[in-house]
Amino acid sequence: MLIKVDDIVKVIAGDDRGATGKVLSVNREKKKVLVEGVNRVYKHVRRSQRNPQGGRLSKEMPVAVSNVMVICPQTNEPTRIGIRYLADGTKERFAKSSGASLGSLSPARPSHAS
Repeated sequence: MLIKVDDIVKVIAGDDRGATGKVLSVNREKKKVLVEGVNRVYKHVRRSQRNPQGGRLSKEMPVAVSNVMVICPQTNEPTRIGIRYLADGTKERFAKSSGASLGSLSPARPSHAS
């Protein structure tokens, strides 16, 4: 899974199709991401010491990774993500549509230097 926290993603399927937001957390075991402002549900909360008013609390729920795409920093369009090794052996993510870098994944390794 190549999506990381703080990536800007666009929802491509589901009720919130077309919405964009920042990734707040990634659950790799369940292949889900929590996106800011997407897939909001109401949680009914009973009155208590911590929540004296009670009522309905609106919160985000996780979205399947297959339903979101990362936004390319150059073109501001949804794109797929790839991995490549640079000349010094550094591993990085890149946008497949434009080739723009999305950040480094690992430090330089001499075995992958070309």
